[in-house]
Parts: sequence; structure tokens; C-alpha cells
Amino acid sequence: MSRIGKRPVELPSGVTAAVSGQTVEVKGPKGVRSFTASDDVTLATADNAVTVTPRGMSKRAKQQWGMSRTQIANLVTGVSEGFKKELEINGVGYRAQMQGNALKLQLGLSHDVVFDVPDGVTVTAPKPTSIIVEGIDQQLVGQVAANIRAWRKPEPYKGKGIKYVGEYIFRKEGKKK
Repeated sequence: MSRIGKRPVELPSGVTAAVSGQTVEVKGPKGVRSFTASDDVTLATADNAVTVTPRGMSKRAKQQWGMSRTQIANLVTGVSEGFKKELEINGVGYRAQMQGNALKLQLGLSHDVVFDVPDGVTVTAPKPTSIIVEGIDQQLVGQVAANIRAWRKPEPYKGKGIKYVGEYIFRKEGKKK
């Protein structure tokens, strides 16, 4: 039994959900998102909530049950509150700034890195050493943050690089004489 799948997805005020077949469309103050579930589950709306039930008790149906419920919950969170990832830049001379719809990163390379921000995501650099990635699609926000971080991952000796806020960097001791 899926413990997550049993719970209905509550819709906060200002958010509506429409189910048509295997597709659920969620509208909220931040936008509209939709999700198409597999044929192993049944979607229904009742009492300002979306419920997911499995069709049968096969292993795949149980897997899709919890996953579909979580995907719908992420849609509701995205259109009501949105998702946010914060990055921090450490290192002498390392900085970031927005230029139009592109993020310009100075990361100690021989050239400046220009990262084009995809549609559906908002990237801001309130300070030269911090980057904020926001949007209504959790997967896209996480992927954009990971792509920015991949340009200069934090290294274990001095901790220089781009890291998530709150991320722990395992530090190593340098060479001894």
C-alpha cells in the first residue's frame, strides 16, 4: 500500500484542478501546469481535493500511485507558491550578474561564462555572490540550478565554486611540509 498515495492532494484557495481522463490541469495565481498520469491509476476531484487510486494491485500500479500523487502535489505547490533554489558563489574574483535574459558568470576561467536562462524560469543575482532560481516547474528549477552549479563545482580544499545555500562541503586538509 502506498502511504503517500492514500492522502488526497488538498487545493489551497485560488487554485483549481480539472481532471479529464488521465490528465489533470492545475491553475493558480502563478500559472497553469498539467500532468498526464499512466493508465495504472485513476484520477478524481472531490471536496476541493484531487485523489489518486490504483487500478489493480500490480507492482507497477502501486509505483505509479504514489508517484502520480506526488507529481500532482508538486503541480499544486508550483502554481500556488512556486519553487526556489538559492546558489552561493565562493572564491576570489568569482561573481555573477544578470545581463538581459542571460546570466554572466566570472569563475576564474579564461573567459566569462554566459548562461542563457530558459523560458519558465526566473534567475536573479541580488548580490554578486548569490544567485536565485525561481519558477513553477520543480524539475526545471532544479535542472537550471544544477547546470549553473556544474560550471564550477565547489572544491574540497578551499571551498571555491558554486554551491547550494546550506550545502555542506566536505573539506580536506592540504599538503603538509
